[in-house]
Amino acid sequence: MKRFRATYSWAAFAGDCFGGIIAALIALPYGLAMASLMGLPPVLGIYTSILTGPVTAMLGRNPLLIGGTASATVPFVAIAVRQQGIGGAAKISIVASIFMMVFCVLRLGRYAHRVPPAVVSGFSCGIGAMMLISQLDVILGIASPLTKASSSTFGTLAGVFTHLTQARWMPFVLGASVILIAWLSARWSHRVPAPLIGMAVAVALAQIIGMREKEVGSLPLSLPPFAGFSWSPADVFTVIPSAFALALVSSVNLLITSRIVEHFRGRHHHLKKADSDAELGAFGIANLFAGMFAAPMSVGIPARSLAAVRCGATTRIANFLHAGFLIALLGLGSGFISHIPIAALAGVTAWMGICLLDWSTWKRLPKMRRVDALAFLATAVAVLAVNAVAAIALGCLVYAGHHLYVRSRSGPQLVQLQTE
Repeated sequence: MKRFRATYSWAAFAGDCFGGIIAALIALPYGLAMASLMGLPPVLGIYTSILTGPVTAMLGRNPLLIGGTASATVPFVAIAVRQQGIGGAAKISIVASIFMMVFCVLRLGRYAHRVPPAVVSGFSCGIGAMMLISQLDVILGIASPLTKASSSTFGTLAGVFTHLTQARWMPFVLGASVILIAWLSARWSHRVPAPLIGMAVAVALAQIIGMREKEVGSLPLSLPPFAGFSWSPADVFTVIPSAFALALVSSVNLLITSRIVEHFRGRHHHLKKADSDAELGAFGIANLFAGMFAAPMSVGIPARSLAAVRCGATTRIANFLHAGFLIALLGLGSGFISHIPIAALAGVTAWMGICLLDWSTWKRLPKMRRVDALAFLATAVAVLAVNAVAAIALGCLVYAGHHLYVRSRSGPQLVQLQTE
């Protein structure tokens, strides 16, 4: 503790504050949207971060891995809600959390370190492109449910292009101004909270010009009640298999996102393999607590984590502040926060997606080994075409296929040398 006090400065605290604020602002519209897609009260998507953030900050090993509700978990929880209501969401989240803790005890998290770097980079680029594409309809002002109903990101992009004639210039100005100002701010200095500056300029621009676009609006601040549910013998065949799949998807997303955050932090001393196991246990405990209130599962969110890093966050204090600022934002929802345009927040998410595209890897692509380049491209495309877990599996299969091919080629040559 004394060492922490000696090294922690006001500049570090300012960076953690800026990081926590921008991560909380990104969490608002995204959390509301994800909970709505699951069939849950929208505010539960915010309470996921509030309830799990302090736990993962205390017990997690990656200090800047900020969690929240993710799109990968939507199908599992949505089915549980349709079948058994909010109680079904609580049951599947609680059982999935227990599975995550079992993965921790069995030390399965350390296998994430065996995922090749090219696959991790491809995953990062795919997630970045997905974040950018997911915000295009908001930035362009296209009010079509088809852009959100697609099962793949490519389908979402096709829906945006189909309704491109409905685009409006006002939300585009807000979203584009956030991206432009954030880019200029980051170019000027990496120490400034670029996304926060971009959003502040966009809000000021909206007030000066008098733009009337969709805003965040007021949000209720009240602790949700404990979710009521009962167990039945049939749950062994319905809830447990779905919860295992949910835990597997959440764990893979969590561990790969943790590696991406470490990469963008530019650390020279990376996390140990055992830290991945501890991360699974931390999020398992946190999600167990959130599941009691039927709040959706929390996994690592690249947009919030990277935004905190870009704003200067350096310690787990940013994770605590992220949850604290969310509570404050809900409390102040009827004031200034409620008038932030949704298009400005979409611009922040889109800019973070652009940052995740890992431009250095694209520059090195012609010089990479063919198997590395193929695994990188296959993973990135599969994230957009299918889902994140299938993308990682496909990227690893590229290396497995290459290994078998090399062995098949070297086998006859080895036999020939032995006969000679």
